[in-house]
Amino acid sequence: MIACLNMKQYIIDELRLEDHAKIKAFFDEHFDKSGMGEIYWVPLDKGLFTDVQIKHVECHPFYFAVVLKPESVAFEMLVRTKNSIGCDCMAYATATQREWLIRFADSIFEQLEIII
Repeated sequence: MIACLNMKQYIIDELRLEDHAKIKAFFDEHFDKSGMGEIYWVPLDKGLFTDVQIKHVECHPFYFAVVLKPESVAFEMLVRTKNSIGCDCMAYATATQREWLIRFADSIFEQLEIII
């Protein structure tokens, strides 16, 4: 698990076991795993990069971490890069990025026909 004292997240909880299985299969097929449990990397759409993120070409691509547990899925609101730790291009999502992530998360549930 990612060690943080506080983390802004979009959490969908009280998943049924069959819903967890559907989500896990979807994530396994479409996203890279972090290598730390069931944490996946969801790439941020390049059209949503901030000016700082655009300039930091060496830090591309940018991701959101998604933590999948049997009872919940948490979409973290921190924009990350795998190429650097502590760079100023890593930051909490802007309002536009946050809205994109929430819509993206909701669309997965719609695709998988999971009612939340």
